[in-house]
Amino acid sequence: MEGENHISERDDVVIRFSGDSGDGMQMTGKLFTDTAALMGNGISTFPDFPAEIRAPQGTVSGVSGFQVHIGDHPVSTPGDYCDVLVAMNPAALRANARWLKPGATIICDGDTFNDRSVERAGFRTFDPVTEMNLQDYNVVFPHMTSMTREAVATVGLDPKAASKCKNMFALGICFCIYNRPLDHAVDFIRRKFAKKPAVAEANVLALKGGYNYASNTHAFANTYVVRPAPLPAGLYRSISGNQATAWGLMAASEKSGRPLFCGSYPITPATAILEELAKRKDLNVKTLQAEDEISGICTAIGAAYAGNFAVTTTSGPGLSLKSEAIGLAVMTELPLVIVDVQRGGPSTGLPTKPEQADLNQALWGRNGECPLVVMAASTPSNCFHYAFWAGKIAMEHMTPVLLLSDGFIANGSEPWRIPSMKEYPKITPPIVTRAPEGGFQPYARDEKRLARMWALPGTKGVEHRVGGLEKDSLSGAVSHDPENHERMVGLRAAKVARVQDFIPKQEVVGGRRGELLVVGWGGTYGHLLTAVRELQRRGEQVSLCHFNFIHPLPRGVREIFSRFRRIVVCELNSGQFAGYLRQQFQEFEFLQYNKIQGLPFTVTELGDEFARLLKS
Repeated sequence: MEGENHISERDDVVIRFSGDSGDGMQMTGKLFTDTAALMGNGISTFPDFPAEIRAPQGTVSGVSGFQVHIGDHPVSTPGDYCDVLVAMNPAALRANARWLKPGATIICDGDTFNDRSVERAGFRTFDPVTEMNLQDYNVVFPHMTSMTREAVATVGLDPKAASKCKNMFALGICFCIYNRPLDHAVDFIRRKFAKKPAVAEANVLALKGGYNYASNTHAFANTYVVRPAPLPAGLYRSISGNQATAWGLMAASEKSGRPLFCGSYPITPATAILEELAKRKDLNVKTLQAEDEISGICTAIGAAYAGNFAVTTTSGPGLSLKSEAIGLAVMTELPLVIVDVQRGGPSTGLPTKPEQADLNQALWGRNGECPLVVMAASTPSNCFHYAFWAGKIAMEHMTPVLLLSDGFIANGSEPWRIPSMKEYPKITPPIVTRAPEGGFQPYARDEKRLARMWALPGTKGVEHRVGGLEKDSLSGAVSHDPENHERMVGLRAAKVARVQDFIPKQEVVGGRRGELLVVGWGGTYGHLLTAVRELQRRGEQVSLCHFNFIHPLPRGVREIFSRFRRIVVCELNSGQFAGYLRQQFQEFEFLQYNKIQGLPFTVTELGDEFARLLKS
């Protein structure tokens, strides 16, 4: 029958919501994501925030986006290109049209496509579709602003407040296209605006209005179904990398019996970790929003001395400011976790865009011989795992640990199976409870880890000196003896190197030998894994070696590298990890594939590069 709607099944789909930073695109994307998660889909998201604070309205620099990839299988990336683009104004269309799949659907708010806004978005003509050569796409111009006002007219909001509900109208359209239920979104709206019932009712009416519009018009020839993904049994929730990091730190606190203290200064994109920890006074978490980055880490060092599991969080510029105090934590040999959520630099750089360019700073960015453990999380959900292990290593080995994340995985989200704490080992800090016979020697070390004891203030007989000056290798008294200094430098380095005995052996995804080994670290994991698996399905001899432990490196790396004809290191910087590997393994040639655009890799570009290397 002509005009009849057809329901088709899809393995996966990518939707990109975009508009001005005040249009509510992040909430819209999150509600679609949470609904997909409740339906059992595999999900991966990419919130794309504007780098400018309050950029001029209607301009490309002020466009905020949220991309979500859902599938009937576990998905590892938010997708290269989108099936549906929601553009709330001309600037959003201009900024995001390059991410469209061939034949994609574009949903634009027709009310915003007037001469003034089109010109402000930088179009040369007043016909954006023709100018951008989008005639072969399914471009729909529902008048979302005016239809939203009509849908909420009975609530009695003023026109400006009513117009703010248009993001829910857009969400309703997408819910209809992909056969999503409205229940979760309605519940969320009513909870969020519980103290403003008129606003809650308006948003619910707008959501239903968008759904009914899509259902009752013939603008969308088909609707689609994405079946649930076959995930291992368990209790799941959608979680972001920053949330997972905070929860992993709290889990380490619970397992160690040490109260958690976080002293931090807010900085994009790390602030949400501090915010998440601040909610959990019920779990004996103490947080301090310090006046600056230096105060934040120094309060954490003081808390570590007092017996707390101490944490400080930051991003690139803040890590620079913390460098002297990190050296103090190394010298005092106190447990401390420093979380660095990397962003584009240098200086303030690209505050909302991901990059992996803090690696050299993490490894070497301090004065003197100043080694510490460096780790990196690689997905939003495993931020929990590596935050936990950062705490375990810091407390059991009495050393600072620097945990690297980045804006992509910190703000992104995916399904997370909530673990039982029985799955995680106990953490046993080397706390001294009483003075040993012969007197307490604060820098005496256990033979296994080379860690000194953790002597808490107020414990009788274990009084000792701490500070930034070099210490005697046993008594802890200030020492300027040349041989003692060299001995202490060697001991601190050896202690960090011993961590290698307590971390897993390096693994490989794919065959243990072959033509091409793809090497990565941190948040590039999902894109590298997807590209490698696609080539493996074609029968190519390509494998992935992805690193979470960086200093020290795990055991078995040299053996892995020796079994492949070519090695390519892929990272979102100019080659920092490749340079580090060249220092460690001078016998191998490391090719590089780098990107420094404030954007993650795409699977397409990676696959093309790997295919080229396999043929050469």
